[in-house]
Amino acid sequence: MFLILCVVLVALVFEYINGFHDTANSIATVVATKVLTPRQAVALAAGTNLIGALWGTAVAKTIAAGLVETSVVTQEVLLCALLGAIVWNLVTWYWGLPSSSSHALIGGLVGASVAAAGTWNVVIWSQPDKEHWYKGKGLLWKVLVPMFSSPLCGFFLGLFIMGLLYFLLRNWKPRMVTAVFGKAQMLSAGAMGFMHGTNDAQKTMGIIALALVAGTTDGKFENLPSWLSFLKTSVPEAGKEFEIALWIKLVCAIVMASGTAAGGWRIIKTLGHKMVRLQPVHGFAAETTSAAVIGMASMMGIPVSTTHNISAAIMGVGAAKRFNALKWTIVERMAWAWLLTIPISGGIAYLLIKLIHMFN
Repeated sequence: MFLILCVVLVALVFEYINGFHDTANSIATVVATKVLTPRQAVALAAGTNLIGALWGTAVAKTIAAGLVETSVVTQEVLLCALLGAIVWNLVTWYWGLPSSSSHALIGGLVGASVAAAGTWNVVIWSQPDKEHWYKGKGLLWKVLVPMFSSPLCGFFLGLFIMGLLYFLLRNWKPRMVTAVFGKAQMLSAGAMGFMHGTNDAQKTMGIIALALVAGTTDGKFENLPSWLSFLKTSVPEAGKEFEIALWIKLVCAIVMASGTAAGGWRIIKTLGHKMVRLQPVHGFAAETTSAAVIGMASMMGIPVSTTHNISAAIMGVGAAKRFNALKWTIVERMAWAWLLTIPISGGIAYLLIKLIHMFN
């Protein structure tokens, strides 16, 4: 019982860190363009993250039942998966690199599960659905394909939207463009914060649901006092998806919003200041692009990286002006962080499980 509570607590710590680590995803552009002050932008992001986190559970169900065999998922596996993700998130936050909290958690879950089982067979690689590819399970359809396709969509959609705006606004005076899109960017930043909540907050919901199902299956909640009966949850039948309890949604939403309120200035500087110089019209185009891509992924239950999408959208918007407007050294550093997130967080979780086995 104590271990289960530890898992839930560490999951909420991860959610809090996710909030301030990924705050920059939804507010970097609106701060860089000086439409809002950092404090105003953080307040906007926290509020919209909270609302978005309560909107649907498709992504949470993917994390809970679509990546590894649930039979191997113990409290130790979940704890080490979360710790692996937290360590990598803090490292990249310290260096100001906008890496993916989503991929860090997925990497940690896979690494810990493989270490616990001693075989790669516990990983669900690919289970295509007869109707639609996005309804399939496994790393291929839910992680690897979106890992590359969603940033590409973000880049080219950002390039297209910004190119279209350049064409439509070619006769506008710069002052008019700034005035109009300064107001419009508050809407696009709010949409970005909302979509961030719909995708990122749900990943921790899935982890907590896994922990409670494992505890219920093991009979850990049989003699609980009545006031703790909410911890006991129904175990899904084979092939059925998890149901996420309302209290899990509420707690994760509030914790993520609290983390968002703590800010994340290191990453804001990388995305909003170092990669490309932004004006309100650029910020509007980037945020609108990223919100659209993330919103579509959330509807399909795909846990995409908010970081990858907004970063790619900013690149596309910058490239619409000219390719050398981008600072490619910054882009290169970010690309390495993207590629290394899953293997490093997975490796940390793998080693933690092996350490536990060594001392048991």
